[in-house]
Amino acid sequence: MRPYIQLPSVEYQESYLQAQEEFIADGTQQQDQPLATSEGFSDFVQTILDQSEGKGLPEGYIPQSVFWLIDEGEFIGRVSIRHGLTEKLKQLGGHIGYGIRPSFRGQGYGTKILELALPKAKELGITEVLITCDVTNIGSKKIIEANGGILENEVPNPETGVNKLRYWIHV
Repeated sequence: MRPYIQLPSVEYQESYLQAQEEFIADGTQQQDQPLATSEGFSDFVQTILDQSEGKGLPEGYIPQSVFWLIDEGEFIGRVSIRHGLTEKLKQLGGHIGYGIRPSFRGQGYGTKILELALPKAKELGITEVLITCDVTNIGSKKIIEANGGILENEVPNPETGVNKLRYWIHV
């Protein structure tokens, strides 16, 4: 079976929770991502789905569609496609953010998840996709460039002190 992306589903609860533990242990759990629990997993999934329609968003956030990368029945990673750009996203976040669970990194899944996300962005009416990464994140830089990313510039990130690379991909 080939990897594919799909909307979040309770079907992948066990492997999602395992991945979440990997992200936490690795120190790469995103601060703005709520933590899932076994007891509240269906509510967690619904919250993610609602955000694509603009429901229940935190102050200052815009709608985003989240897809999960699945391979052989297991959660491998997630990709978020923001439906627009705030001023902050124009500088630091971009349209697309993705994460591959640590135990599956270095196997081509990062390149694949971005490849699969680009047509979804186009379906949302985004034809020029902005993607950013830390200058120190060589893996993400390679993933973006492998998917046609053209470097526009490097900007300072006052939140972390690590500069961001800003890439554009035409879809």
